[in-house]
Amino acid sequence: MSDGLKDRIPPSLFGRRSRDPFWVAVHTVFTGLERAMALRTAPAPPIRPVDRGLRLVVRAVVPEAEDVVSLRLAAPDGRDLPRWWPGSHLDVLLPSGRRRQYSLCGDPGDRTSYRIAVRRLPAGAGGSREIHDAVAAGDELTVTGPRNAFPFLARERYRFVAGGIGITPILPMVRAAHRAGADWTLVYAGRSRASLAFLGELADLPAERVIVRTDDEHGAPSGADLLAGVEPGTAVYCCGPAPMLDAVRGAFPDGATLHFERFAPAPITDGRPFEVDLARTGVVLPVPADRSALDVIREAVPEVAYSCRQGFCGTCRVGLLAGDADERAVSDAADDGLLICVSRASGGRLTLDL
Repeated sequence: MSDGLKDRIPPSLFGRRSRDPFWVAVHTVFTGLERAMALRTAPAPPIRPVDRGLRLVVRAVVPEAEDVVSLRLAAPDGRDLPRWWPGSHLDVLLPSGRRRQYSLCGDPGDRTSYRIAVRRLPAGAGGSREIHDAVAAGDELTVTGPRNAFPFLARERYRFVAGGIGITPILPMVRAAHRAGADWTLVYAGRSRASLAFLGELADLPAERVIVRTDDEHGAPSGADLLAGVEPGTAVYCCGPAPMLDAVRGAFPDGATLHFERFAPAPITDGRPFEVDLARTGVVLPVPADRSALDVIREAVPEVAYSCRQGFCGTCRVGLLAGDADERAVSDAADDGLLICVSRASGGRLTLDL
C-alpha cells in the first residue's frame, strides 16, 4: 500500500483513534476506586439526643388552700398542648435544676393549658418551696410529658379516696366518672377544710357523692371510715400520705380492686446492706438494709438528680461500672445503668459512674 493511501485511512472504521495505554490504565484505576467507595457502608449519622421538653409559660399562680397554689401552664405561642388523661403527671424542671413530678388536675379536654397544684413542704427537699417562693406568672418552665403511671380505667362503680394534696390526680378521675354516668363516691380527708384544695370545684358535683372528713372535725379516719360502703366490684382509687394508704390496704374488702399512687416511696422491708463506690471521687458508702442507695448518695452528693423516688421516671439512672445489681426493680431492666432510688444489691459493692 502506498504511503499516500495510508494517510487517507482513518485510525478505525468509526473515525476513532487508538486509545493511549497510559490513560486506559488511569481510567481503570479510578473506576476501581469509585466502585470500591460505593461498596463501603456509609457511616452512621451521629446520635443526637431528642429534646422532648416543652417550654411553657406560667399564665397564672392561684392560691387554692393553705400552703397550696395551682399553676396554669400554656405554650408561649398559644398552640395546643399534647393530650392527657386522668392520672397523668408532668415532669417539671425548676429554675434551680431540680426535677419534680406533679399531677395534672385540670380538664383533659382543655388543650390550651395544663394545671398542676403544689403544697409547700417546709421539711421537703426544696422543690415545693422553690415553686411557692421563686416561680411567678410570666416565668417559663420546661416540662416533659404528660406521662401516666396512675391510669384511670373504665368501671361501673368507683370509690375515690384523697388525702390532702392527693386530690390532684383524683379530681380529673371524679369528673370523668361523673360524665360517664358511673356510680361513684369521693372521700376527701385532710387536717382542716382550710387545708383542702378545690373544695369550691367539688361543690359543683352532687353533694351526696362527696364526703369531706377533716381531722379537726372528725379525727383521723380509719381504713374502715375511708372504705365504708364499698361493695364487691368497686374500683378504689386512692392517693394520699403513707399512713392513709396503709390504712386502706389494711381494711380493704374482698371483691374490690385497689389502684393507688404514693406521695413517697414505699419503705424497704426486705433489703440487705451493700456498698456503693462513687467512681469519680473514689468514695465508698455503706447502704444499710433499710435505706435506698439514693438516700445515702444524696448525703455525699447533694446535687445528684432524682425525682419520683419510686423507679418509674428514670431521672436517677446512673451508669453501673462494676458489681452485680441483683435486686433490681421491675422498671429497671438495663444492665449498664441503675435506678439508684429502687434497685440495689444483696451484698458486695456496686461501682457507679458518680
